[in-house]
Order: sequence, then structure tokens, then C-alpha cells
Amino acid sequence: MTQDPMHRPPLHPPSAVEMEAMAEEALATIPEPLRVHVRNVLIRVEEFPDEDTARDMELESPFDLLGLYSGVDLTRQSVSDVRLEPDAIFLYRRPILDYWCETGEDLFHVVRHVLIHEIGHHFGFSDDDMERIENGGE
Repeated sequence: MTQDPMHRPPLHPPSAVEMEAMAEEALATIPEPLRVHVRNVLIRVEEFPDEDTARDMELESPFDLLGLYSGVDLTRQSVSDVRLEPDAIFLYRRPILDYWCETGEDLFHVVRHVLIHEIGHHFGFSDDDMERIENGGE
């Protein structure tokens, strides 16, 4: 576990607002060719998945889900579609903090990992594609 000197462990668990700022900072580290396509995707930090999401995802515990992409991925979007809701990435604060405490990983890197994974769903990427992005490849 290597600590990035730019991202020291927080002294206290970050609030939802602080975690959202962390996610915005993490988003800035994603390659521009991908970032340009997520400019209109909302990033929201919630404490836990809502009841409908937990039921739909068949979660055993609300701590089982760190993030969720909600919307139509780019591979299925059509200009003729009427969109009632904007695409959004939900980061679930309490499950992320729980994972952070259990693993001891750098919190910024955990948030970045979840964000990249959910952006990957927006693009319809495979897990291998997402791993390449996370490791600095495009």
C-alpha cells in the first residue's frame, strides 16, 4: 500500500460534500478523451443506495455497493431518445468509508477506482478496459 504524497489520509471521515470534491479531483485525473464524454454526467454522493436500488441489485447489505452508474450507456444512446433523467454516477459514502477502513487503502484511490468503474459503465467498457484506464492507459 503506497501513499500518494498529494493525498494524505483524512483526519476524519469526509462528509458527502468533501467526498464529492474528492470525486471531482479524481475525475480530473482521467484522460481527456474519456472525460469529455462525462461532462454532463452528474456525480452524486449518497450515504447508501436507496431501497429500490438495494432491492433491484439484490443486495444482502447496503454496504455491498460502493457506486452505481444510472443512465443509458453511450453504446445504447440514440438522438431520438427522450431522456427524462440525466445520467448520474452515485458514490455511496458509507460503504466506501467502510471499505477504506477495512482495507487501509488510500481513500482518494478508492474513490477514483469506484468513479472509473462507474464511468466505464457509461462507456459500456469491460473490466479490462477500466483497469487500463485506472493504471494510466487510454
